[in-house]
Amino acid sequence: MRLATKRDGSRDGRLVVVRRDGGAVADAFAIAPTLQEALDRWDERSPALRALASDLDAGRVRAEPLDPRALLSPLPRAYEWVDGSSFLNHVRLVRRSRGAEPPPTLETDPLVYQGGSGDLLAPTEDLPLPDVAWGMDFEGEVCVVLGDVPRGARAETAERHVRLLCLANDVTFRNLVPDELAKGFGFFQSKPATAFSPFAVTPDELGEAWRGGRLHARLTVRWNGNVVGDVDAGEMHFSFFQLLEHLARTRAFTAGTILGSGTVSNADRARGWSCIAEQRAIELIEGGTARTRFLKPGDTVEIELKDATGRNVFGTISQRVASP
Repeated sequence: MRLATKRDGSRDGRLVVVRRDGGAVADAFAIAPTLQEALDRWDERSPALRALASDLDAGRVRAEPLDPRALLSPLPRAYEWVDGSSFLNHVRLVRRSRGAEPPPTLETDPLVYQGGSGDLLAPTEDLPLPDVAWGMDFEGEVCVVLGDVPRGARAETAERHVRLLCLANDVTFRNLVPDELAKGFGFFQSKPATAFSPFAVTPDELGEAWRGGRLHARLTVRWNGNVVGDVDAGEMHFSFFQLLEHLARTRAFTAGTILGSGTVSNADRARGWSCIAEQRAIELIEGGTARTRFLKPGDTVEIELKDATGRNVFGTISQRVASP
């Protein structure tokens, strides 16, 4: 089952189910007006949503043509947005490029930070860039949307708490990062609003590609129409289940929390990269100078993931950088 949120003039939009071919949607308001409502009462609402999706695929209910521009983020605002850094190749490259050692617990203790979740960007919404000097970067990621998670949840039982998966463009102002981290108090101004894919999908939509808390599929990233990354999202060191256990060590999380994988990164450089910072790190390591520029107004960024049949599972994040 694939779900989306349609613009309707309200802050949280209107829940729709998406036809299997991605070409049409059916209104789900009578079952759950919003995705958050569906997540809050998932055991009650999801069977009816699945039945509606089945009817839509069979042509038994009224379908509306899908216009991606009419969609908000699946969750236009979320209770929490927590992002990990599970691709250790990325961490090692970035640290090495600036002459810093990775933390000694890199392989045993996940890195996470809490981002802003009150205003999440739609999948086709412009990326506002107030100042080119801030060094805007895109980051292609996989995310899970959680149900209620109790404090002390363990990785072995974490799958029961995963409701949906989606993609993210976790934007970073790279040139604001160093001064913020130097304060020893984490990201804030350097992490503007994150954009999410048009569709959020239930794990069963992914078949065998979803296993062990990892999505074993290729994430494609295009910059100005050129493929810069065709990266394997399954190469996570920490699975989503391990990340969830780490998060829940000291507190509970409510339904509607989004958990990100961090920038998808592979040891095989032939697969490319899903953020500019990684390519710049490689250039610094190999030649002493970072040559690849950051984003500027007029640039476009596209992020998507296709399954083994070629279906665009989550729809495409397609954004343009613009001066506000």
